[in-house]
Amino acid sequence: MTEQNYTTVKPFLTVNNGRRAIEFYTKAFGANETKRFSMPENKISSVIEIEKAEFYVGDEEPHNGNLSPDQNSGSPVRIILQTKNADQLFEKATALGAIVICPMTTEEDWRIGKLKDPFGHIWEIGYPL
Repeated sequence: MTEQNYTTVKPFLTVNNGRRAIEFYTKAFGANETKRFSMPENKISSVIEIEKAEFYVGDEEPHNGNLSPDQNSGSPVRIILQTKNADQLFEKATALGAIVICPMTTEEDWRIGKLKDPFGHIWEIGYPL
């Protein structure tokens, strides 16, 4: 493994069902689960990649203050997934239960759409033109 010589920011998505969330992200966005950690009470925490962009997904842990958007009246964070496959991923996600907030459109200098995944997280999927 090579040493990382740069700074990154990686979101950690807290969800109400880690296994279902990973299945959704795998099918909708072509994600790969690269690591899985088992936790008490049959909960999990995982490292996920979408086109080499890494993020984390884990079950709620109320005793640690880790609550899903369901428990927090929604998520104050939007995730921007920048990919040339935006239209295809958006279509897959909605077919698998994501709710369209704004359909795929071309505006200003982006091709972009906005949706809420089945776990309450907001995704903007697109690419600059």
